Amino acid sequence: MGEWLRAGLFRRTTATGVLAATALAGSLAGCTAQAAAGGTGSGHGTAGATASRPPAAEISVDPAPDSAAVRLDKQVSVRVSGGRLTAVSLTPEGRAQLAGDMASDASSWQATGRLRAGTRYTLVVTATGPDGGTATTTSVFSTLTPKKRIRATVLPGDGWTVGVGMPVIVHFDRAVTKREAVQDALSVTTTPAVEGAWRWQSGTEVQWRPKDYWPSGTKVRVAARLSGVEAAKGVWGTTSTSSDFAIGSAMISTVDVSRHTLTVRRNGTVIRTIPVTTGKSGFETRNGIKVIISRETSRRMDAATTGTDPKDPNYYNVVVRYAMRLTWSGEFLHAAPWSVAAQGHANVSHGCTGMSTANALWLFQHSKVGDVVIYRNSSRPLEWGNGYTAWDMPFSTWSSAD
Repeated sequence: MGEWLRAGLFRRTTATGVLAATALAGSLAGCTAQAAAGGTGSGHGTAGATASRPPAAEISVDPAPDSAAVRLDKQVSVRVSGGRLTAVSLTPEGRAQLAGDMASDASSWQATGRLRAGTRYTLVVTATGPDGGTATTTSVFSTLTPKKRIRATVLPGDGWTVGVGMPVIVHFDRAVTKREAVQDALSVTTTPAVEGAWRWQSGTEVQWRPKDYWPSGTKVRVAARLSGVEAAKGVWGTTSTSSDFAIGSAMISTVDVSRHTLTVRRNGTVIRTIPVTTGKSGFETRNGIKVIISRETSRRMDAATTGTDPKDPNYYNVVVRYAMRLTWSGEFLHAAPWSVAAQGHANVSHGCTGMSTANALWLFQHSKVGDVVIYRNSSRPLEWGNGYTAWDMPFSTWSSAD
């Protein structure tokens, strides 16, 4: 609770009271006295009445003066009793004054900005008493210095242009246990307005997706205002970050595993159909809605990274061109010149979607991170979280509590 400070605001003596006092001093003994408040006495030796004084205005501040190690999420507040607040300033040492909201009746004030770590603050309050007199109170306090801090990384990055299936991803370098407080510090602002929701993928990652694919041309701003937020016990955010990005053309491709084709649509119109090969028996390509995670002009693919022994007949170690990742487990779209004869006819890969070098180059040049690739007619389901799988869950489920 805040400490109450007496402002010393009293009503000045009225002119009538002064005249009454003078008349009393000049009266003869045994005569009636005039009341100090200015009224006529009743005689018979009645004593003069004392002028009444209204209670002094009292100011309360929270946190209390000289407080140390104040929590960063503490709401600085001021209240006055028996008067009105006329001015409040809260200033961190070496920085600009914080904003605040004054009550309509000027009886209270609350800071709207969060406190900074390891900072000395000066709070200056001026109030007006019932008689119009003023008094000023100054309070100084300091905030805690966290032993553990948390930082956030936002994807897409600032200035990116991404596909209509790209989720907003906020990754934390420490586990978050106070999810509600952290989520309240995150915001997604879009032009035009787009409905969407957050969902936690793990203790270190939360994603936001629109209800439907992003409209092409949407401008998006993501802010993670973690400064002053306790993300876990004793773990505080001390910095904030943001990203502004745009949504490009709607590139949505469909891979029919049974027909061995990849059909590319831009803004709803088919612009190319490519013969492909996908995963053979035992290495089936996963069914579901996938999103391009990354693009690389060349990439070495070593089966040992998936646990395949180099002596296994299915082992491979090859550099591929125009690789675009779809799953964390290692499914890519890429050039596969060694399987051109099978492309459009049979599935012979270890799970990737292979095509000729010319077709892979064309697709690479017309694709971007966040583009959607839908796989159909495979018996193997896509695991939740194996890539950007937001679209494999109904929005009604996505937007509900975990």
